[in-house]
Amino acid sequence: MRSIRRGAAVLALLAAGCSQRPAEERALKDLRVGQVDANGVAFTVEDGLAVVRKVEPGTLTLWGSAPAFHVRAVSSAGATEEWTVVVRNAMPDAELSASVGGEPLLVEALPEGPLPTVKTWKVRVPAGAEARLTVAPPLWDQPMPFRFAALADVQEALPRVGDIYRRINADPTLRFIYFSGDLTQRGTVEQLEEFQSRLLESRIPLFATLGNHELITPDPRYHEYFGRGNLHFTFHGVHFTMIDSGNGSLDPRAEEMLDGWLAAGRDAVHILGTHIPIVDPIGVRNGAFASRNEAAALLAKLANAKLDLTLYGHVHSYYSFSNAGIPSFISGGGGAIPEQFDGVGRHFLAVEVDPAQGVRTVSLVRVD
Repeated sequence: MRSIRRGAAVLALLAAGCSQRPAEERALKDLRVGQVDANGVAFTVEDGLAVVRKVEPGTLTLWGSAPAFHVRAVSSAGATEEWTVVVRNAMPDAELSASVGGEPLLVEALPEGPLPTVKTWKVRVPAGAEARLTVAPPLWDQPMPFRFAALADVQEALPRVGDIYRRINADPTLRFIYFSGDLTQRGTVEQLEEFQSRLLESRIPLFATLGNHELITPDPRYHEYFGRGNLHFTFHGVHFTMIDSGNGSLDPRAEEMLDGWLAAGRDAVHILGTHIPIVDPIGVRNGAFASRNEAAALLAKLANAKLDLTLYGHVHSYYSFSNAGIPSFISGGGGAIPEQFDGVGRHFLAVEVDPAQGVRTVSLVRVD
């Protein structure tokens, strides 16, 4: 594992022109996710919470990176007005609503296919107007308890990850999968596409950040497929933040984003996911941030912001511990070569959260 991490770091440095900020390019890519001009309409996904996968005359296809998101559509005079909006990796009960100046637009839901996470609608965006489209389940912005799955580190187990999805599918209370990086072994286009195709076996969407293995390829394309490495969303009154720690550090731009998200979630339940643990609870595997000083400063910041839970991957096992008083879990059981002799095997976490009471339970669910 150590040699792979060193190789990933070298490749990332080369890709960034030997910059001392190897994650800077990815932080800048984050800012461009979800933007496209097509047929006279400028589409912008607010906060980059969906990826523009394809745009054709009259059709916009998105990949959702959060349970709910908004799209601003600024239409010029003479622009295409009739649009088909396709959202992949959507919540199974997602709906589309649209408005111009607060006045609702007519939206037609098209017949659903066999995949519960693919949703399609038709909407008319008046030429010369600015519309706001919202893709979200009913009552998504109302505080209420819910459960989700947490997972990381699939890597070389891509061909058999379907058994984990089937186990998750068996629990109808789980709303989505919160994935803390290392989707693939090397981050190639072929492997990203295979990860995407395997998700067809899941009845619920998967919202992710990247890991160090997505950076092994000389030409990382993660953003084009799954979106931002640093992102923030809310669902039923709970704040979720993902940060890109693929290089064992945070880029200053990412930390600036994080500061704003911590402030937004300070008085609410707030959960953070990232790939590499800030501090390794064992401390002998080099499975943590590269700088202890950076790790200590970051943990102090998270504790001061009253974070409720941190979820990590990278270490291919299960650990429950505390980071600066914050309940923390490592769950690297998506199928990557496991730690020896720990007896945990492949697994995921089932997390129950209540916006009024906090994180209720975090349960280990073994798959093997």
